[in-house]
Amino acid sequence: MDNPKILVVEDENVVALELKKRLKKLGYQVSSVASSGKEAINKVEGFLPNLVIMDIRLKGDMDGIQAAQIIKEKFNIPVIYLTAHSDDETLKRAKQTEPYGYILKPFEEDDLRTAIEIALYKYQVENSSTK
Repeated sequence: MDNPKILVVEDENVVALELKKRLKKLGYQVSSVASSGKEAINKVEGFLPNLVIMDIRLKGDMDGIQAAQIIKEKFNIPVIYLTAHSDDETLKRAKQTEPYGYILKPFEEDDLRTAIEIALYKYQVENSSTK
């Protein structure tokens, strides 16, 4: 997939801008940045990105796991979690949404690129076999 569009969902502005910069450096398009779960769902509907990179802890009444579940059900767009949280309860909830990746902060650029490429490939293979 050439120059995939990625939606970044991160409520810390400094982290979101840094992530956007790194993604562009790696050759990806950042279609938009959202800071809440509801905003993420609205932006997925508007931009139809190829992938969503989702923080788990978000401001507002919907966390990233809840938003990812809705995105999966309504739009079938792959989600990679990028979070500082790896406790048992968070992992258990995250696994139920069948994410395409789970990256812990702080992260290395290579880890990010690898997770994105694997997620996009896996999604492409899964969806080409159903046609």
